[in-house]
Amino acid sequence: MSKMKTRREFLKNSLLAVGAACACKPEIHFAATTRLPSLKDIHIVNVDADFEREPLIRPFGFKGGALSELWQVASYLESDSGQHGIGLSTQSVLWSDAKIFSSHSESGGNSLMYTLTEKAIQLLRGRSFRTPIDLLDAIYPEVLAYGKTITSNPDLRKTFVLNALVGIDNAAWLLYARENGFSTFDEMIPAIYKDTFSSRHDKIASIPLIPYNIPLQEVEATAEQGHFFMKIKIGQAGSQAEMLEKDKMRIREIHQTIGHKRNPYTKEGRVVYYLDANGRYEQKDTFLKLLDYTKKIGAYDRIAIIEEPFPEEMECDVTDIPVRLVADETAHTDQDALKRIQMGYRAIALKPIAKTLSMTMKIAKLAQEHQVPCFCADLTVNPILVEWNKNVAARLQPFPGLGNLSLLESNGSLNYLQWDKMMDYHPQKSKKWVNPINGLYHVDDDFYKTSGGIFDSIPHYETLFAGKKKIMSK
Repeated sequence: MSKMKTRREFLKNSLLAVGAACACKPEIHFAATTRLPSLKDIHIVNVDADFEREPLIRPFGFKGGALSELWQVASYLESDSGQHGIGLSTQSVLWSDAKIFSSHSESGGNSLMYTLTEKAIQLLRGRSFRTPIDLLDAIYPEVLAYGKTITSNPDLRKTFVLNALVGIDNAAWLLYARENGFSTFDEMIPAIYKDTFSSRHDKIASIPLIPYNIPLQEVEATAEQGHFFMKIKIGQAGSQAEMLEKDKMRIREIHQTIGHKRNPYTKEGRVVYYLDANGRYEQKDTFLKLLDYTKKIGAYDRIAIIEEPFPEEMECDVTDIPVRLVADETAHTDQDALKRIQMGYRAIALKPIAKTLSMTMKIAKLAQEHQVPCFCADLTVNPILVEWNKNVAARLQPFPGLGNLSLLESNGSLNYLQWDKMMDYHPQKSKKWVNPINGLYHVDDDFYKTSGGIFDSIPHYETLFAGKKKIMSK
């Protein structure tokens, strides 16, 4: 592969880097689950990891930066019984820690995150666990401390580490299910979280993403396909004044293009907007100027939610803002989510495909206890990971203003150059619930029975590890 460095060269260098272990002190914990005697003790003897680089159709802009590719990571865990799980993740350095992205080349930032994955998976060799949540609790503090060391950043964002752990966490859940005889997502959910994920939708509203530079004709085509809950990236590059003017123009253009579209699902029967600023508005006054402008052009009443308008360090009360604000990357953990709820954020964007399923279960449970609605947002992930997200979205309470619908964002088909190739890896790719129809995912009994195919063997990823010599623990 010609881009920057080959995978083989990178893996060699990463393994050398991982050898420099660091002493660490726990900073946060994935609260240990109740140890049920019926669950097996699972002993990990083999571990492995690999990655593929997937190019994007065009630079994907947000947070004032842009991605040109996304690394797809596969993590392999095998137990002493011979069972194994292969978990996938999509790395997004720009989303998880924009400072790391801006201070390294794109490949350099991805290399750092993959090195964390390699560090974490090597920590698992020889370990035993009862549940994946316990396993993450055991390794997270050391991986976080190691991440701060290799990035030379004592303020490394927790989402950077959680993103690096997604594939390992998914592999642990699959291994856990196989060892305990669970064949569906519902069976796999620990008892303490079952009420949180007790809904069973037959339809989920699909949220497409409109980044900075997608042509308006493509925006219109997306609306023509039946999509009605449109996620629009704001917070464009430049000074605060320049950003505000660019955002005003972008919202105006989009509203003029699709504002007249109708649908039977929203309260007013109109397309609604989900604005995502990714923390780019440094002052509340600047943000309020944007809201005032949307009133002038008739778009204000179409704004259903606004995600992360302010930087994480700007811990201000937002109860005076009438639009429903959403916490996403600032809700790293359940403790962080609680802080945002107390500040006045009135929805949580869940990301099991970015913060691990283990942490997502705890965030969702806390949000339910505080009557804060949740939905599932994307990380521009591959088709298999969309199904992990979909399994969560299908079991959440309906989102306010949409009748009996929940919400799921998926934008990979709009951004990956080789999405069709990646879709070919999907073991259930021909099922009707895989792709949205007229803006909705139709999740029927077959979806719940198969759990979206997440428990199926996936030949492409099995091949990545076939024939490799695994290092056995003693």
